[in-house]
Amino acid sequence: MTGEEMLRSRGLRVTRPRLAVLEVLAGGGHLEVDEILQRVRQRLDSVSTQAVYDVLGALSRAGLSRRIEPAGSPARYEARAGDNHHHVVCRSCGEIADVDCVHGSAPCLDPDDAGGFEVDEAEVTFWGLCPNCQQRRSADQ
Repeated sequence: MTGEEMLRSRGLRVTRPRLAVLEVLAGGGHLEVDEILQRVRQRLDSVSTQAVYDVLGALSRAGLSRRIEPAGSPARYEARAGDNHHHVVCRSCGEIADVDCVHGSAPCLDPDDAGGFEVDEAEVTFWGLCPNCQQRRSADQ
C-alpha cells in the first residue's frame, strides 16, 4: 500500500509532510523527533518542527505509527503499529529493539483485574544490555 493509500484509508488528507514522515518511518527504527525532522528536511524544501510534531500526532492517532517513551528517554516513533509488540531497551546506550509477543495471541491483554477497564493494548518494556554494550563491559573487566 502506498503512503497516499495509507493516509486515505484512515481518513487523513494527503500532504507532502505526511508522506515524507511516513517514508522516514518506513525506513525502520525507533526514531526521535529530531532524527525524523532531519530526514524529512532532506526530502522537502522546508518543514517546521511543529508540522512534524503535528504529523506524528495525526499518524499515531490514526494507527499508522506508534509513539513509545521508555523511562528516561525522549519519545520515539516507529512505523510498526497495531500488533501489540513490545520493546527491549539497553540501559547503557539506549538502543531499542522490537520484541514480539511470544505466547501467541496477545496474552498480556488479559490482566487478572483491570478494575473495570476494557483493555485494548499493553505496553511491556524489557530492560538490559545490548550485545555491543555487553562486549564493552566484558572488555572493561
